Amino acid sequence: MTIFSTLHLLFFSFIIATCTISIVSGTVFTLSNRCSFTVWPGILTAKSRLIGDGGFALPSGSSVNLTVSPGWSGRFWGRTGCNFDASGSEKCTTGDCGGKLKCAGAEGAPPTTLAEFRIGSSGKEYAVQDSYDVSLVDGYNVQMKINPQGG
Repeated sequence: MTIFSTLHLLFFSFIIATCTISIVSGTVFTLSNRCSFTVWPGILTAKSRLIGDGGFALPSGSSVNLTVSPGWSGRFWGRTGCNFDASGSEKCTTGDCGGKLKCAGAEGAPPTTLAEFRIGSSGKEYAVQDSYDVSLVDGYNVQMKINPQGG
């Protein structure tokens, strides 16, 4: 039996939701763009498999699901004002990650609003719980709202 928890992320209504489930075999992040313009999510993964190629375009009104395994940790941020060429190179006005479409390990340049996650794992003597936070330490470029949901 597969059990999933679901996390929804919306940009400018950039909503991040999470829930804790005692046995988790996968967590799904749903990134949705509720802006009237394209947002380019940036993704940085810590000690885990890269998801979503580290970044991509998310047109207004669209959504994408990204699945991670227990133990995943990383951050998401919205990049705005991007204009990439055919090779995926250029710069973003906010949240730029080294002038690349696919951040691939590069952090977003301030100002950027960050959503940081640590997905727990079970079956260990000291199981780690899911946790998240929204950080404005690196500035502010999109609105974020946290809305816990389970699946």
